[in-house]
Amino acid sequence: MKKDTKIYIAGHKGMVGSAVWRTLAKKGYTNLIGKTSKELDLKNQEAVLNFYQTEKPEVVIDAAAKVGGILANNDFPYQFLMENMQIQNNLIDSALKADIEKFIFLGSSCIYPKLAPQPLKEEYLLTDSLEPTNEWYAIAKITGVKACQAIRKQFQKDYVSLMPTNLYGTHDNFDLKSSHVLPAMIRKFHEAKNNNNSDVQLWGSGTPMREFLFVDDMAEAVVYALENELPEYLYNIGTGEDLTIKELAETIQQVVGHKGELVWDSSKPDGTPRKLMDISKMHNLGWKHKVKLIQGIEKTYTWFLENIENFKEVKL
Repeated sequence: MKKDTKIYIAGHKGMVGSAVWRTLAKKGYTNLIGKTSKELDLKNQEAVLNFYQTEKPEVVIDAAAKVGGILANNDFPYQFLMENMQIQNNLIDSALKADIEKFIFLGSSCIYPKLAPQPLKEEYLLTDSLEPTNEWYAIAKITGVKACQAIRKQFQKDYVSLMPTNLYGTHDNFDLKSSHVLPAMIRKFHEAKNNNNSDVQLWGSGTPMREFLFVDDMAEAVVYALENELPEYLYNIGTGEDLTIKELAETIQQVVGHKGELVWDSSKPDGTPRKLMDISKMHNLGWKHKVKLIQGIEKTYTWFLENIENFKEVKL
């Protein structure tokens, strides 16, 4: 991969896309392109194809998606299914039509069955039913994985899918109505600390186990896939280590410096009992994460504090 290879990063303003952009720039890549949603509507098939034909990128990294936590997925199932399919189908199909040779599709560990054996192996895909609270997003992402696999099989192009575990980090979404568990906790604990260390109420029982990967490590995995031709169509990206949601909450509480009580609302859903990724395939190829969880949380909280004026709903 030459440093002046023209690389289009879809979703370059999001947490993952911006991390990929920063990482590529640090490594000396000079020909990166990105478009905001106002500049290019990825749900518009004609616009995406015209963009490819005009800009002629040599590589596409698809970090664009409509994302959210349990609440958002549950409240807006149609949008999570349809908008994600529109975005990825336009990016993938137009890349094929524009004869783009390399495409990296980013998904999520939620593509695997709810009760699949742990840790989750790539071959468990489509072996059982999904977690109901986010099946809409998962089904969309599965179609993206399968589209890239079909292109590899039928057209022999280097289209590969990377499935990260739960990602977090700088430029995350801290909106309590649509964010994932880790950034939501950072914000909740921060606001409670500034409200005389008031109690923090969290969803569920605290017993489900989750794995978390710092977004810069995910970006390094994307660069690895960019610079190498991976032999298979699907790879898990994670740490291979998990902890309970309760342990996560206590770790974030410690980093933020909140001194109040934790209250668990067991009437709210827990989601999947456990989601640990088997990452042996990527490890065997030579990629491994570097950032430990507490270090990543500290970096994320520091970024949150530096950008707090941008979170309009934060009450200090």
